[in-house]
Amino acid sequence: MPYTTYLVEKGASHSFVAEAKPPTVTMPRIKALMTGSLPGFVDVVRNLNSPALLEDSVIRQAKTAGKRIIFYGDETWVKLFPKHFVEYDGTTSFFVSDYTEVDNNVTRHLDKVLKRGDWDMLILHYLGLDHIGHISGPNSPLIGHKLSEMDSVLMKIHTSLQSKERETPLPNLLVLCGDHGMSETGSHGASSMEEVNTPLILISSAFERKPGDIRHPKHVQQTDVAATLAIALGLPIPKDSVGSLLFPVVEGRPMREQLRFLHLNTVQLSKLLQENVPSYEKDPGFEQFKMSERLHGNWIRLYLEEKHSEVLFNLGSKVLRQYLAALKTLSLSLSTQVAQYDMYSMMVGTVVVLEVLTLLLLSVPQALHRKAELEVPLSSPGFSLLFYLVILVLSAVHVIVCTSAESSCYFCGLSWLAAGGVMVLASALLCVVVSVLTNMLVGGNASRKVRTAGSECDVVLLLRLFLLFQAAFHLPDFR
Repeated sequence: MPYTTYLVEKGASHSFVAEAKPPTVTMPRIKALMTGSLPGFVDVVRNLNSPALLEDSVIRQAKTAGKRIIFYGDETWVKLFPKHFVEYDGTTSFFVSDYTEVDNNVTRHLDKVLKRGDWDMLILHYLGLDHIGHISGPNSPLIGHKLSEMDSVLMKIHTSLQSKERETPLPNLLVLCGDHGMSETGSHGASSMEEVNTPLILISSAFERKPGDIRHPKHVQQTDVAATLAIALGLPIPKDSVGSLLFPVVEGRPMREQLRFLHLNTVQLSKLLQENVPSYEKDPGFEQFKMSERLHGNWIRLYLEEKHSEVLFNLGSKVLRQYLAALKTLSLSLSTQVAQYDMYSMMVGTVVVLEVLTLLLLSVPQALHRKAELEVPLSSPGFSLLFYLVILVLSAVHVIVCTSAESSCYFCGLSWLAAGGVMVLASALLCVVVSVLTNMLVGGNASRKVRTAGSECDVVLLLRLFLLFQAAFHLPDFR
């Protein structure tokens, strides 16, 4: 890519290596780029049929501000942001054997749209390189031809934007990035270095560059893109963004503007910290933020008195460093907080689901029999003791976990009645599973009916319990 290489090495640009957190698949990565938040592993499933994105994003903020957005490429964007584009042409990404038409469907719009002046943002998502990787890996001879094609596309866009700037005082911004990388086999989704490291190049005439100015790519987070784009476009930073402004982008601006941009970013991150961390006042990042604000106030008072002095410059540099340190600490703290999953509630749900699946699997042979009748033998002393012991153990575990949990937990937030019901359900399911297994192992009489006398588990009661929780927690109807 000779033209792109020239822009990176000598042109008015800033280049970075952006780290994409797993899962490194398309939908979560687009979500991270536009919202600045960290997608969860459940988004891997949603990647197959992406629902509309309800979170705050750069696209939503741009739409609200009246920006006219045009999109061509991977239809995942259209699914995530329905009714956000004034014009779009989506291309399906599931035919990985095609690496030609998927890109031609994007490029064919370029000549016409670049001549027009009726848009503010143009988003292009090319799929060819990704598809070639899936077919024959990153070392395929097809890669070189596709990179050359992408280089010519970038040159066409850049030269068109440069010619437009002669007619308007405002500079344009061209962003070239990857949503994810690919492994040595051409796949992606995991956390290898080749999959998480992505290129990020920002090109604009606003980035002054002196001859001989060599810039080495800095390692940043992919979530930093949302905050940087929002500030560059004069939009509010998405409220759930954990990213920080890519400071080299605004480094050439006057000190007053640099401090203002950094203040906007730290205010947004501090608000997000307050919403997610109960003891936010003790967080080092929040303390650094408050210190930065105080120093910033002193700088503004001095700025209003005398605009050109060495004291003003030194104080401004100090405030700048303080803001950057606060941004780094806040972003790291929030990323750690967001990446913490509610393991206890997930384990409870997993246990119940596994018990139900086990019972269903054990019931299949009986259900397929001509006389489809499943009867669970339950001996009074043994299974009664098991039932009550399991409830006792689960109650003890619940009390210990919920009284020692430092973070919020969904299951701990339930009322004791609801939590007790879940434990009774789990115990009853275990009781039935063990009973069926016992019957299969000892070859007991399958005609013995399930009774609810005394201490025996009742399948009817179990079904009623399940229906009760189905209604209470809005579970899908499995009947």
